[in-house]
Amino acid sequence: MGVRVAVAGASGYAGGELLRLIAGHPELELAAATAHQRAGALVGSVHPHLSSYRELPLAATGPAALAGADLVFLALPHGESGALAAALPAGTRVVDLGADHRLADPAAWQQWYGGPYAGAWTYGLPELPGQRAGVAGATRVAVPGCYATAIALALAPLLAARAADPDDVVVVAASGTSGAGREPKPHLLASEVAGDLSAYKVGAHQHLPEIIQATGAASLSFTPVLAPLPRGILATVTARPVGSSAPREVLGSAYRDEPFMRLLPEGAWPHTAATLGANSCLLQATVDASAGRIVVVSALDNLGKGAAGQAVQCANLMLGLPETAGLSADGMSP
Repeated sequence: MGVRVAVAGASGYAGGELLRLIAGHPELELAAATAHQRAGALVGSVHPHLSSYRELPLAATGPAALAGADLVFLALPHGESGALAAALPAGTRVVDLGADHRLADPAAWQQWYGGPYAGAWTYGLPELPGQRAGVAGATRVAVPGCYATAIALALAPLLAARAADPDDVVVVAASGTSGAGREPKPHLLASEVAGDLSAYKVGAHQHLPEIIQATGAASLSFTPVLAPLPRGILATVTARPVGSSAPREVLGSAYRDEPFMRLLPEGAWPHTAATLGANSCLLQATVDASAGRIVVVSALDNLGKGAAGQAVQCANLMLGLPETAGLSADGMSP
């Protein structure tokens, strides 16, 4: 018998991706899958691609349905994880895919999200310096947001090595529509999104304080873009260089032994299709000599390394399992 895990919010996109990963994991056993509005429905009717659990009914989300698991994944809307996590037994390991426990500053939570502040948990981005040991020793872990993951992995090593100016960082990142969740929204209809790119929440995206917290940037301009894709993020990060360190060498040194990080050969640039279904992040870096700026481009699957894959990676560390168990760095094509 494997480690018993439960998924709260299993009817959503991230929840469904968690179920897919758990089904193929050699050490995890699904103990419960819960939902709110879709409670009582069979997994197969909500996620037709999940044959492994097609006859499993979704239970109503609540402490009673989740308390029997050794580890609980919370894939809930922002603001709903804190109260549920607090109601679970103290010994239950919890991985939160929402924002409730990411921010260390209560004032930042109030400014960007509002509502009761649930407190900060260990930040679940193992590739950041010192975070892997922290995740392995934690019982409660907050998984980063998808944009925050793509940007932090591109930027944090450069700032840590003092190769980039933390006071002058500009980011433009495009995301697929699944990043907005599964709840129907008029602006996410196929007829609205197809053939279109649109900026949104310019300078006001809720991941901004998390990105600053994770990277150490002092000033960061962030423009998110909605792309006509189901899933994937492509982030372009630019910053003023400091000193003579080559950005590719800094990133190569930082991620040389990381199983899910890939610095592409010079001249090759990341694209989202290469990350679909994977827990990987692809990177490329150069210096734009004419503008005097470092340019780093990162790509990942917002439901993989940007959500469910990263959650399973953290769970593996928390449970003392191989970090790569049940996860692949290889994407799907076509």
